[in-house]
Amino acid sequence: MATKLPKAPEHPEFSMPGGQSKAMAATMEIQKICDQVKGQVEVNTKKKYVKFTAVNYTSQSTNPPKLRIKVHTGGEHYIHLMVSQAHHNGKEVIELLGQQENRTKNDILV
Repeated sequence: MATKLPKAPEHPEFSMPGGQSKAMAATMEIQKICDQVKGQVEVNTKKKYVKFTAVNYTSQSTNPPKLRIKVHTGGEHYIHLMVSQAHHNGKEVIELLGQQENRTKNDILV
């Protein structure tokens, strides 16, 4: 007689393993991540951002997890960030993987 295995827990925010979640409103934790990578973004884009406010984000169930974050940089201007969020030796490590400039409020995070 075959043993029935327990059903794996469901994660409705992910469509498949490694998939991207639905967009969620940014939290204080997401804003802190943006604050941590702001300097790198300014170096990469050769711009200084007075406003750098996280609007929404998606997460990807990879190891380490990846976040895509929509950031309002003032007026009609937005930038999309991709960061990884890992833990090494008990410390959280945030790494900027890339950014997309010239985004709008209505652009989806991809």
